[in-house]
Amino acid sequence: MTFGMAHDVLRPTDSSRADRVTYVELFFDLVFVLALTQVSAYLFENQTLLGGFEGLILVCALWWAWVSTTWVTNWLDPVKLPVRGAVIVLGFVALVMSVSIVEAFGDRAWAFAVAYVVLQVGRTGFIVWATARHDRRVARDFALVLAWTVAGGALWIVGAVLPPGWQLPLWTAALGLELLGTILGYPVPGRGRVVLESWDLSGPHIAERTSLFVLIALGEGLLVTGFAVVEKESSASSIASLVTAFVVAAAAWWIYFDHGERVGAEAIEASDEPARLARTAYTWVHVPIIAGIVLMSVGDKEVLSHPDERSVAATIIIVGAPLLFLAGTALFRRTLEGRWSRAQVLGLVALAVLAGAASVLPFLDALGLSIATAILLVGVAAGETVERVRRGRRAGG
Repeated sequence: MTFGMAHDVLRPTDSSRADRVTYVELFFDLVFVLALTQVSAYLFENQTLLGGFEGLILVCALWWAWVSTTWVTNWLDPVKLPVRGAVIVLGFVALVMSVSIVEAFGDRAWAFAVAYVVLQVGRTGFIVWATARHDRRVARDFALVLAWTVAGGALWIVGAVLPPGWQLPLWTAALGLELLGTILGYPVPGRGRVVLESWDLSGPHIAERTSLFVLIALGEGLLVTGFAVVEKESSASSIASLVTAFVVAAAAWWIYFDHGERVGAEAIEASDEPARLARTAYTWVHVPIIAGIVLMSVGDKEVLSHPDERSVAATIIIVGAPLLFLAGTALFRRTLEGRWSRAQVLGLVALAVLAGAASVLPFLDALGLSIATAILLVGVAAGETVERVRRGRRAGG
């Protein structure tokens, strides 16, 4: 019996469905609202260097699981029933992974690891099976990806079942192996490697999918902040914290969405190596963008809980979050447009100065720092818009 799905479920390249984001993909994304809130909760409860590194591992794992699924649905058509069913099943697996996050470095390490591995291996195996009869090049490339994914999966499982001291090193190695695979092209002895130059993909689909995830991450921050405000008695500091959190979220939205999605789609469509550009801009560069947004929600909750606090941890969270976000968006613009955004670079410098000033200026407690970062982000957003208008670019949404 010939291996592979008999029915062709590849995305059509000659119709409007080639670039369309489908509703089942959005349904899959809903699970990650819970996932991001759980990561925020974990980071809020573990404000140490170790907790921060563990949180980074969780953010990277969630992002890798999500973005890898997005790449698969760039080839496969979610309108087709087999693909739709697979995406829904993957959504359930992601849900299991999400509810395990808070205890991922504790009692539910095995649940998180098994769910992550099932999602990664299952999804990659599915695209190999779905394309084996209809696009041998895609099937062969993802078979190479599958070999590396299985090897990384073994590290996740072993790390979860060995004593706790092994977990973080092995999970870090597993993520490093997956990253190395993308850099080297997933080489397998005797089978060659993936050649990204041969990949054809939909720039608008990748750009819109990633933009929607950024929007979900911003929404998660507002959700976490809203719940924290509901649980507190009304006061001047809580009202100021709520207003500041919204201003920060709105400024971050403006900085990313003013023309980022449209520029991304255009750059990928115009590139001689669209897959390589998409991998850099959307798989790699978006990690600090998402991590920064997640950390923003942690900072908002910190300000609501301890508005008068003055500590190194509070400064790192409150100022470090927009620093990460702006570093990511600046690299994003550089990757797509070949230039640095002046407003974002100046914003990074101003945030670094603010972090240094926090230790000497008495009024820069947690709430004061939050207000200052909000003002700086609004300034960056305004500067971005001025730059765009002067260059004759239209807004992207």
